[in-house]
Amino acid sequence: MFTLSGFVCLDIFLYVCFFIYLSRKRKLIGFQLGMNISQVMGGMAALLSGIVLILEFPFHFTLITIVSTMIGVLTGALFGLLFDYQTFITGLTNGMMVGLMSPMIGTVLDAPDQIIWLVHGLFFACLILVMISIQRS
Repeated sequence: MFTLSGFVCLDIFLYVCFFIYLSRKRKLIGFQLGMNISQVMGGMAALLSGIVLILEFPFHFTLITIVSTMIGVLTGALFGLLFDYQTFITGLTNGMMVGLMSPMIGTVLDAPDQIIWLVHGLFFACLILVMISIQRS
């Protein structure tokens, strides 16, 4: 069974690898696709970090909310800065909104293992769809 810290390490590794991949391909990507990429990456970073961290530290709700919001904002902003200013703002605001809501989702889970696998599966599916979209653009 994968531990929560294993998921965090895997997520960070995938984000860094995907950021490096995107920084090499950014000239081929239009601003609409760039905006979608920044929204997906900022939102998924905030969602994954909020759920995983609230399950790991259940009695630190306020701190986890702040941390997951900052992770979403920074990730969305960094991916948005690869493209243009509008994309930067879109990634930033989407990461902020999802980061504020994700610890709330994590606190009400009845079957946290299943939800973690589901959300990570959606994250991998989003990565694959984004990579296919980049290849087709």
